[in-house]
Amino acid sequence: MSVEIWPRIAPEELKAAIKASEDRELDWLVQELHETLTNLKHGLEDCYALLAPIDPGSTLVLSTPRNEIVKGTITRVGTRIVKGTIHLRLRTLPQQTITINPDHPIHLGPLTTLHTLLTHSVDLLNLTLSYSYPTESSPILDKNTSSPQFLSAQLRLLSQSFAESLAILKGPPLLNSDPSWTSRSAAPSHFIPPLTIPSNSSHSQSSHPSLSFHLTIQDSSLVLWLRTLEPAHAPVHFSTKLALAIGTARRLEHDEAERVFGYCCTGGDSTGQPHVHNSNHDPNIPLAPVLSGTRRKEVEVYVREKVRVESADPSLMSLTAKLTALTHTLSLARRNLAAVMGEEMED
Repeated sequence: MSVEIWPRIAPEELKAAIKASEDRELDWLVQELHETLTNLKHGLEDCYALLAPIDPGSTLVLSTPRNEIVKGTITRVGTRIVKGTIHLRLRTLPQQTITINPDHPIHLGPLTTLHTLLTHSVDLLNLTLSYSYPTESSPILDKNTSSPQFLSAQLRLLSQSFAESLAILKGPPLLNSDPSWTSRSAAPSHFIPPLTIPSNSSHSQSSHPSLSFHLTIQDSSLVLWLRTLEPAHAPVHFSTKLALAIGTARRLEHDEAERVFGYCCTGGDSTGQPHVHNSNHDPNIPLAPVLSGTRRKEVEVYVREKVRVESADPSLMSLTAKLTALTHTLSLARRNLAAVMGEEMED
């Protein structure tokens, strides 16, 4: 069976009619996307507001399940931890209470990066709306900026920004050890009284265990990692050697036990960025690249005790839900635009 068109249309006229129909469909879709992009902008501004530094912030409870090894509260305002009191009953350290210095808040590196990405996404949407849908007050400066190809490229950039933001909120895999603690643990000056830190000094005090305080984001929750550190060069007393040999004492078992780490907490810049690392660092322990901060040398340490405390953050959970919904909306808009333009949608 064959289909014929009557009255007959010349092939050239048929191609021109098809092209005109496709152009009308594309123009209609681009105009329909104006409302979609406007809604995306409003939704993204809501996400931005959830991370804004608005007092009094979010007070989060820190408590280890089924015991009271760690118990306390911290307050997050925007991308900073501005105050907190935490009671510790670690097995390798004396019982103590640490207080975050309100004059020296802890900056959360992942949330700072997330804030930057959200700011970039809002600016990108404003640019896309102003160039693709000009008004009398903002006429077209370049006809190429109002083309569907320009709109498609802008939406691809926005999709990449959304994906990076969700990856930050997801955090590293739970089963994999995050090596960033070796360079991004909070500096002693963030606490009252200041925490002790390991050093290469030969003084007896440097042989005492010290504490690493590392905050990160995982599954839209704030996660605190506490590690008791012991300098690798610290002498082991004869009584301790004997107790370990006969079995009356034993080391706490965890996935980082008996491994030597190059440790260097953040310094006085309070940015949460890593410091310059020792060139003799173990290559099997990947560390983040140097961005900024005070130059300090690494200290080789053992991790004698390791505790993880998770605190669900309602604002971050809401931010994740909203951003996921916006990502789905954006993906559908990109897929529709790619289909009408006859292109493959790039991830």
